[in-house]
Amino acid sequence: MSYTNKTLAEEEHINVEEVMAEYDRESNTRHYVGVPREIVRWILAAFTIYVFYMNLISAWPEQIRRASFVGLIIFMAFMMYPARKKTAKRLNFVPWYDILLGVVGSACYFYYVVNFSSMAQKATRISQTDVWIGIIGTLIIAEVCRRVVGVPILVVAGAFIVYAFSAGYSLNRIVYTLFYTLDGIIGTPIGVCSTFIVLFIILGSFLEKTNIGSFFIDIANSVAGFSSGGPAKVAVISSALEGMYSGSSVANTVGSGSVTIPIMKKTGYDKDFAAAVEAAASTGGQIMPPVMGAAAFLMAEMTDTPYATIAVAAIFPAVLYFAGIFLMVHFEAKKLGLKGLPKEMIPNFFKLLLTKGYLFLPIVVLITTMSIGYTASRAACLAILAAIIVSMFRRETRLSPKTFVEALENGAKNTIGVAAACAIAGIIVGIVSLTGLGLKLADTLLMLSGGIDIVALFLTMIACIILGMGVPTTANYVIMATITAPIILKLIPGTPVLAAHMFVFYFGIVADITPPVALAAYAGSAISGGNPLRTGVIATRLAITAFIIPYIFVLNPAMLLINTSIYKVILIIITSSIGMFAIAGGLEGYMKKPMPWWQRIIAIIGGLGMIDPNLLTDLIGLALILFVIFMQYIVKDNKSKAIA
Repeated sequence: MSYTNKTLAEEEHINVEEVMAEYDRESNTRHYVGVPREIVRWILAAFTIYVFYMNLISAWPEQIRRASFVGLIIFMAFMMYPARKKTAKRLNFVPWYDILLGVVGSACYFYYVVNFSSMAQKATRISQTDVWIGIIGTLIIAEVCRRVVGVPILVVAGAFIVYAFSAGYSLNRIVYTLFYTLDGIIGTPIGVCSTFIVLFIILGSFLEKTNIGSFFIDIANSVAGFSSGGPAKVAVISSALEGMYSGSSVANTVGSGSVTIPIMKKTGYDKDFAAAVEAAASTGGQIMPPVMGAAAFLMAEMTDTPYATIAVAAIFPAVLYFAGIFLMVHFEAKKLGLKGLPKEMIPNFFKLLLTKGYLFLPIVVLITTMSIGYTASRAACLAILAAIIVSMFRRETRLSPKTFVEALENGAKNTIGVAAACAIAGIIVGIVSLTGLGLKLADTLLMLSGGIDIVALFLTMIACIILGMGVPTTANYVIMATITAPIILKLIPGTPVLAAHMFVFYFGIVADITPPVALAAYAGSAISGGNPLRTGVIATRLAITAFIIPYIFVLNPAMLLINTSIYKVILIIITSSIGMFAIAGGLEGYMKKPMPWWQRIIAIIGGLGMIDPNLLTDLIGLALILFVIFMQYIVKDNKSKAIA
């Protein structure tokens, strides 16, 4: 027997849609019924079909592809997203000014579509009309971003524009760069979004319609549900699996958390701990290959590194991340004396694979096609086709004409927020390119760090966490890659480009669970009924691996399989796993029995030594860990004679 999302949501009185609307701005959409509902559905589905045409058939210039894509996104955004949350529940209501903004905003970008060839000849000598159209188009995409994504990224982009003016650049120069070139709003982020990311979002929509999320939860239950504190381990495994196609920490938290959090609470976990487990695991889904929240494809573009290389490099750090959470969950369960799920609630693993294992096939197709050299676009389309085909195998997963159109609709709807964020991220990229601001920031951090590598990395980490607060994964990475990755490359010469980008990517992602703006943690606490701030603090502790291993990326890139050998890789896997075991025990204060403070400190220090791929630190770390294990597992407590 396995629980469904609906059953558990009803038992705990969880309104999943309300939680999503509160913590995921992309879910706060208008409500349509009747004929307007059908019109909106087919408009969104038509956009998805347009995306397929644009990527598979058309041979349009990049300017036409990207500008038309943004123009259509703007129209759909004003159709779907109200200016304020409280007006979202009014049925079939779109105010006149939203219709006007949608039409005018789209017209600005289609004006560029029609005139893009002449704009290249005008350069900064664009007319006053061109300037006004550029300003209006920029302001309207900013309003779309405010509604769908939020204010933080706009504040960052606005600060960069102000800097460009203060540096002496003219209005014409700034408008031309941001609106009429491939270095601004329709720059690399939108280019990748309109080709790779949108197709993976559509793939995720089709996978969702096959109920693969429920299958992942059942698989996780069959693997770990029986063990101590099984439901929390189920949350870790299922969230890692969902992360393969989910592009949102919040959506992942709410989607699987509506099932796993209530079961964790029933098992005996504290409500804040239960929410934190789900938030930390769901956030880690963004670093789990092959999709990695679609950021892997942006990374491939921005680092000029093959996608397959990035996916392979990301595997071990991601496994280590989830292993750390898994171990802390295990030690917490042992400390509290928690049991696993009753036998009748645990599905049979082999029966699941025989009856529903075919749902994995689209992901297998994706990985295989990407590995043999297909482009990301072609691979995603083949995976979508595979998802449609495998859905036909059983009645409960079969796509009807209605659910097929709904998958197209959801794909378009889920694209709006990512595209808006990528467009604003393009502004940041454009200003950095125009002004050379990145080098100036690097000089500032170099001065503050005093030339000490670890201090420079720490300051970069703080910058990543601040800049990444409340920003979606893809736009988050673009900001990090544009502003902070070049800083690492300048501060620490010889750092591999991929290592620097993985460093900033990790710290941008953990902003989702790092207080004060920890959206994934807050969404989890809304489901559990816990304290949002305490949930964020616990989630940060559970995700401690994500705060440690990025330093190793830079100081010793062997962890990313860069310039290393098979022998070194095997050694790193063994030593890092032992180190993570010790860190997890030290942070939880429990292995075989409660740990006094001094054992906890020794365990954490030893664990850190083992994670650093260095022979000397490995030997020191191993000695410290063996001492703690001896005290925990060999030395027995004696009530009559205390043994320290």
